[in-house]
Amino acid sequence: MPRATNAPASRKRRNRRLKLAKGFRGSRSKLFRTATEAVDRAMKLHTLHRKLNKRNFRRLWTVRIGAACKLNGITYSRFISGLTKAGIVLNRKMLSEIAIHDAAGFTSIVGIAKAKLA
Repeated sequence: MPRATNAPASRKRRNRRLKLAKGFRGSRSKLFRTATEAVDRAMKLHTLHRKLNKRNFRRLWTVRIGAACKLNGITYSRFISGLTKAGIVLNRKMLSEIAIHDAAGFTSIVGIAKAKLA
């Protein structure tokens, strides 16, 4: 009986890992061990950066809302406080979209917030 090896499965596993390292420079895409290390690091950072992306977008929306609030004569924190007192439940993404695309609508929302603060 011929000797059975695990060669096909090992080659498949290695090729799968090297395929993930495609586009990396030098030995990081050619040699199995360095490719494995590079892919592991890339996967870890990919997870981390998906979390950071959410943070960065929220900061962007806050800056946009703050700029629109200044144009309407109110600070960002007072505006958010007025919205909560008025019971208006709009997330920051939607508020920034309204501020960009519908200035008149945002002005009316600011008016409601100012009225609840007074």
